[in-house]
Amino acid sequence: MSKQARLRTQELRRAQEEAAARQARQRRIVLAVGGLVILGLVVAIIFAVVKVAGGDDGPTTASGKVVVPANADAGGAIPVGEAGAPVTVEIYYDYMCPACGAFEAANGAELERLLDEGTIRVELRPISFLDETSNGTEYSTRTANAIATVANGAPDKVWDFHAALYANQPEEGTDGLDDDEIAEIAADAGVPADVVSAFGDESYRGWVASVTERAFDSGVEGTPTLKINGEFWEGDVYTVGPLTEAIESAAEDQ
Repeated sequence: MSKQARLRTQELRRAQEEAAARQARQRRIVLAVGGLVILGLVVAIIFAVVKVAGGDDGPTTASGKVVVPANADAGGAIPVGEAGAPVTVEIYYDYMCPACGAFEAANGAELERLLDEGTIRVELRPISFLDETSNGTEYSTRTANAIATVANGAPDKVWDFHAALYANQPEEGTDGLDDDEIAEIAADAGVPADVVSAFGDESYRGWVASVTERAFDSGVEGTPTLKINGEFWEGDVYTVGPLTEAIESAAEDQ
């Protein structure tokens, strides 16, 4: 091989070695960057798992942190009446719902009588699926938050406030009552001033969203929905008598 050929061969070898070195460096960079990306993903996943498992802030919904009101049970109900009553009546309702208003007009007095007699324990289950019918004021959520606030601070006034809200129910499709009007209704129902003033904190918005989702997950399809001793009741909710008869029949069976 001539000297010129050897030089050309050496130059080609050096060029190949330099190209191989560049490729090796590029592979190391790609691997390093990929490792960082994977590490970042792992950290993010771990953080998410820890947060869901019960981080410092507790569970949250799209409406905020879920704070359970005192005196509400683990299933999301606000109980009214004696714990040992033979019949439990669960009522799923929305304060904007006109059908719920008709139900209360027909059955409210009878339910109150049966509560006073110790025949029933009512489990109020407020939900807020009709927020979209109050022109953006979220009337359903605001009133459900208010009843939860009363459950937390003045549980003996829950039923009176509940009944008063329906006695003053606005029409569906309107703005609903404003915050001052809701507060005035609560005060007239005997809710203490410090509890009324806490309505504006909106502490239970997340809870309202949570129990609304839970209600529909459990098979509730609309309001009012009733259960008697855990069983869905499909009777006439708009006429005085059928619900009372069903309750008294269930009490006799105990």
